[in-house]
Amino acid sequence: MNHFARRTATGGAAALAAAGLLLAAGCTDDNNDAVDSAISSVITTMPGGAGSTTTPEEGMGSEMTTSPGAEATATTTAAAGESTTISTPNGEITISGEVYNKYVAVGGATSPLGAPEEAQESGPNGGEYQDFEGGTIYWSSDSGAHIVWGEIREAWEANGGANGTLGYPVSDEEDVAGGKQSEFTGGTITWVDGEITVTPN
Repeated sequence: MNHFARRTATGGAAALAAAGLLLAAGCTDDNNDAVDSAISSVITTMPGGAGSTTTPEEGMGSEMTTSPGAEATATTTAAAGESTTISTPNGEITISGEVYNKYVAVGGATSPLGAPEEAQESGPNGGEYQDFEGGTIYWSSDSGAHIVWGEIREAWEANGGANGTLGYPVSDEEDVAGGKQSEFTGGTITWVDGEITVTPN
């Protein structure tokens, strides 16, 4: 069973550090060019920046490499900062919207999710989802974007997934005594001591 590792993207820290350097540098006539260059650098490292491709160290996973076994790299983000296209062995696959935001927040292709396996698809009630090597991100306007994977995902899908009585996930997998748990709009699935329990609301 894959277990979710919470990680924050390094881009936000890099942008804040660069912004701190700008404040320290000041804005005199002698260093206006350096400040303008630094501002441009900070903008391109922030989500929704100037639209240029960045490296993982610079900007929130806009350009990513994936886990071993898949040669995946991403190209540029969209103007709104909510999209990336990753070249995988299965071709170029785009990640966008709230699914993209969640993907970036957990570390992108360097996270346990890895590279996308297929294009984003529509879910029930206007939701969206996308499958990745290590799990799936599901989003709906009522529940937000959350990751489902491993044996909890298998049990959820056996109960109809987002179309079933459990509905969309409302939390990422969380630690509980002896295992893991995910909350859904219609109930809870726990994996404790290797046993799955589905508890409808």
